[in-house]
Amino acid sequence: MPYKPKRPCSYPGCPKLTEGRFCEEHQKTIDDHYNKYERDPATRKHYGRRWKRIRDRFLGEHPLCERCQKEGRLTPAEEVHHIIPLSRGGTHAADNLMALCTSCHSTITAKEGGRWG
Repeated sequence: MPYKPKRPCSYPGCPKLTEGRFCEEHQKTIDDHYNKYERDPATRKHYGRRWKRIRDRFLGEHPLCERCQKEGRLTPAEEVHHIIPLSRGGTHAADNLMALCTSCHSTITAKEGGRWG
């Protein structure tokens, strides 16, 4: 299946071509800004080194997207989703986590009114 052509990074003045909205360098800048200034401070404190270890271990145990598997597709999992968000009393416990591909995670987050809602 052919790929979409790369497009210029949306960061002002950046000439790099990318498959997403921003190049890797500027995506990190955008994410850092969001985490520092826009994410709720009470939620932000839950995403430190401990979370990264939990996330990496969970993805190692669940390498495929759970939603795609239910639909008969085999897609690598890239994100770990909290079924009950931390902001609503959820935890990092394994029974509250789901391994998802980026597309499925973005869809769920948008429906719940997360980062983009």
